Formats: sequence, structure tokens, C-alpha cells
Amino acid sequence: MKAITVKQPFASLIAAGIKEYEFRTWRTKYRGEILIHAGMGKDKDAMQKFASGLDCPGGCIVARTDLSDCIRVDDTFREILREKNPEIYGWIIKHSDWEGYAFKLERIEKITPIPCKGRLSIWEYTPEKEM
Repeated sequence: MKAITVKQPFASLIAAGIKEYEFRTWRTKYRGEILIHAGMGKDKDAMQKFASGLDCPGGCIVARTDLSDCIRVDDTFREILREKNPEIYGWIIKHSDWEGYAFKLERIEKITPIPCKGRLSIWEYTPEKEM
């Protein structure tokens, strides 16, 4: 199954259904089920701002979701993010010079954490290889 590694607290915000877009500088043609892997890295500023009340484990898969779209981030899309949740998407909204893509995540399901190592890009999670 496909997976993507996300820094904390963003992985936990996705698992909680609060964050429905994940941002990358590269686009993907992949659509379908994807696991959200919480990496060992943490965004210190975001941890202070968002982690209160969230369980933010690292080095494990925390959610299952569907990657349904890959949207070019432009000024029009930034307005959509502003309407959705200016606090969660504030960095993307404020940095109009940032160029990249928003991966639309739907049908997010938080799962019991599954310990494993993350990887770059979209990667293949195989439970047998993690043992």
C-alpha cells in the first residue's frame, strides 16, 4: 500500500481530520488509498501552535486516507484555503511566492499507530518488510 511521510504535528492533524491538504513542491499522478506516516521530525513552531491535546507519535503510520486530487497552489487556491481554515493553512496563505501542490485527502481514518520507518516521496508500505 502507498504511504507518505509527514512531519508532526501535521500527521496528527491529518489523522484527526483537521488538515485535509498536504503540501509538496512536486506533483503526483497517484490517486487512491494512502497511509499517513508520522515522521520522526517535528516542526517546533507548529508543535507549540497545534499540538495541544493531540497525540503526536513519531516513526509510525497514524492514518489511512484517499489521495483524491493534486492541486496547483495559486492565489485562487490560497483563497479557498483561507475560507477553509486560515489557522491550519496560514503558512501557505501568507507565502504567496511558494510554488507547489496540495494533495487533497478524503475519507480520513485515524488508525492505531503502526511503527515503521518512513521514506521520501510516496513510498510502498509492506508490513512484512517492516518486521
